[in-house]
Amino acid sequence: MNTFKWLLASTALCATPAMAEMLDLEKDELKFGFIKLTDMAPLAVAYEQGYFEEEGLFVTLEAQANWKVLLDGVIDGQLDGAHMLAGQPIAATIGYGTQAHIITPFSMDLNGNAITVSNDIWEQMKPNVPLMDDGRPQHPISAAALAPVIESYRDRGEPFNMGMVFPVSTHNYEIRYWLAAGGLEPGYYSPDDVSGQIGAEVYLSVTPPPQMPSTMEAGTIFGYSVGEPWNQQAVFKGIGVPVITDYDMWKNNPEKVFGITAEFAEENPNTTIALTKALIRAAIWLDENDNANREEAVEILSRSEYVGADAEVIANSMTGSFEFEKGDVRPAPDFNTFFRHNATYPFYSDAIWYLTQMRRWGQIAEPQTDEWFVETAKDVYRPDIYLEAARLLVDEGMADEADFPWDSDGFKAPTPAEDIIDGIAYDGRAPNAYLESLPIGLKGTQTIVGNQIQD
Repeated sequence: MNTFKWLLASTALCATPAMAEMLDLEKDELKFGFIKLTDMAPLAVAYEQGYFEEEGLFVTLEAQANWKVLLDGVIDGQLDGAHMLAGQPIAATIGYGTQAHIITPFSMDLNGNAITVSNDIWEQMKPNVPLMDDGRPQHPISAAALAPVIESYRDRGEPFNMGMVFPVSTHNYEIRYWLAAGGLEPGYYSPDDVSGQIGAEVYLSVTPPPQMPSTMEAGTIFGYSVGEPWNQQAVFKGIGVPVITDYDMWKNNPEKVFGITAEFAEENPNTTIALTKALIRAAIWLDENDNANREEAVEILSRSEYVGADAEVIANSMTGSFEFEKGDVRPAPDFNTFFRHNATYPFYSDAIWYLTQMRRWGQIAEPQTDEWFVETAKDVYRPDIYLEAARLLVDEGMADEADFPWDSDGFKAPTPAEDIIDGIAYDGRAPNAYLESLPIGLKGTQTIVGNQIQD
């Protein structure tokens, strides 16, 4: 045992109850990857508040160039774990794009994304957007307001291009959901065409999150779906207008996860529990006392080694509000949610929603049974690890018993229709029935053959 670990272990012998109990770690030097987004906050906080060290972990945090580089780093062992798009562990485990068994013992947050359009597109949309009594736009704004704009581009023979961050990202599925809810076709994938643009009225392409504002400013894309602070950055730069947040699209929707390989978890079970404990503590800190620590979190995230955006930009969404048009600031207390509403628990029903969207748009090319959806979710999301870490935190006086869903079967209660923009409820226990209820998208035995949907 090295000197530092010996000192920590010795101290633990005479510690008060509110001190982490050291596990017998299989590996104590770890490197974790992240993308420069606000929702990497639990990693930064666990590091800066000393939660990793209190678990005996010596962690290096390293920003990654893009989501593919990050995933490859975890798969090949250059990274021990990472802040991931929720779709990445799922897609890798089922072999979409790459093949690797990735698991998540920890969900990093709820909400946190938005869809932004350029100033020019917003001016064209505005006549189609209902107004409130004070003259401001009525939110949430439906993609139906964008439909006449897209039609004018089509009439001129011009493609309508928008950006998202990765083919299996929440942002891809959210912008597709928003477009489809407004009656627009966002395009399909097939085994022969992975562009996602088969039959599309809006052409979606990949742009790394920090490059979204500049890519839109250059006119390459007319809008995008991304996490913070890159929507608020467009407002601050005066180049775009967020038209809808994902909270307004689906109240308290799941977002990022922390991903590790199944092999890492099997070989390092105590280390896995220890890192999960540290991340849970960070999430608690981020949300406790009605977000009292958010200003400090903003200062941390604004540092160049983390997100590196202006603190004012990050604070715009992290501290309980969201700015749409310049000066149109609205309350958004749950825009970034890290712990409350069981945000950190890896629910099977969240994984199943991602799988339904992959099936809906053709990334899962063939029909699957409800049982397949459930078993796949259980292969990736690991609430058993999460609850083991939570139990230790409660026993150590670091967390409250009442804050964890001990008796959950892994499924959230169905999301009611009024909490989703298209008015269609979601029940993770019935994925195929849910797909059948969506007017646009693959369902039943449908597949994509060539550029056509075939029953």
